Amino acid sequence: MVKLRLRRMGAKKAATYRIVAMDARTRRDGRPIETLGYYNPQTTPATVKIDEEKALQWLKEGAQPTDTVRSILSKEGIMKKFHESK
Repeated sequence: MVKLRLRRMGAKKAATYRIVAMDARTRRDGRPIETLGYYNPQTTPATVKIDEEKALQWLKEGAQPTDTVRSILSKEGIMKKFHESK
């Protein structure tokens, strides 16, 4: 099973995250199948950059986003496009 989730990057107490597609059994910072974008909560407002086509492709193939990634995708409008394409 493939999950869309966050992979922690950056220094201690200055975390940035990559949004990646990973096998559900791998550890949080393990090797991803594909990198979809990044999320930086340190900036005001938080910086988000996602490759929309890749994200939609993974969702169509059955990848399950975690709660945090689902909320990021919703804010970017990707989840709405995914539900409309069904």
